[in-house]
Amino acid sequence: MDVKAITKYVRMSPLKARGLARRVQGLPIDEALKITGFTAGKAARVIDKTLKSAIANAENNASLPVEDLTVKLAVIEEGPRLRRFWARARGGVSRIQRRTSHVRIVLTDGVKESE
Repeated sequence: MDVKAITKYVRMSPLKARGLARRVQGLPIDEALKITGFTAGKAARVIDKTLKSAIANAENNASLPVEDLTVKLAVIEEGPRLRRFWARARGGVSRIQRRTSHVRIVLTDGVKESE
């Protein structure tokens, strides 16, 4: 059975977070938590928080044992961009794009759902 958690509108560039998301994908829960716990940076904190939320969803909503869970999917999607302007010489402006991300983590226990 699959369980998911989503964190939206995180003020972090998706390009900087995707490397860590790829490393965590496919690992058991305990190893994924170790990697996010010992990695420096904002992406590690956000992925760790979303991972813990998915674990709580699996425990409380789906009644799944935590030790059997693995990270099936860890995706960093691009959110809306905040557009800002920076004053330049002779009355000109430069555009600044502040990127946001949506973090989606799907956990699985490896058992297929019966229909």
